[in-house]
Amino acid sequence: MRRVAISACLLGEKCRYDGESNHAQALLEMLEGDELIPFCPEDSAFGSPRPTMDLIQTQCSIEAVCNESRELRSEPIRIYARNFFDQHGKIDLFIGKDRSPSCGVCSARVYDGEKNLLTSGAAGLMAQEAMDRKILAIDAEKFEGRE
Repeated sequence: MRRVAISACLLGEKCRYDGESNHAQALLEMLEGDELIPFCPEDSAFGSPRPTMDLIQTQCSIEAVCNESRELRSEPIRIYARNFFDQHGKIDLFIGKDRSPSCGVCSARVYDGEKNLLTSGAAGLMAQEAMDRKILAIDAEKFEGRE
């Protein structure tokens, strides 16, 4: 049995920025028999619903920035990610919600300071932590074969 870390919104939890879910029944059927370990760093840190955020390339790193307040939101997400992986031991697979600034594996959008799109193929902050730990990581849409 694989231990799969999966974005909680894909399981049907209403933890998206708008208080809704991204329930993915076909994906869940593909994962039948696996141990699913849900996560949502944004809901944990900021609640749901919440203002949207984008990834912004700074001089030193990529940071999550709240679109409404322009507040930096990276640190709570990074702390959540480190704690999640430390607490859950061996994870065989990470499935993130595509395009999420936290969970997108190779589909997160990164902008410059003037909000010009730099790439739409980046890793979100939690997905990056998974990859840094050498955990196989994939976007939900790619896992399902929809992309």
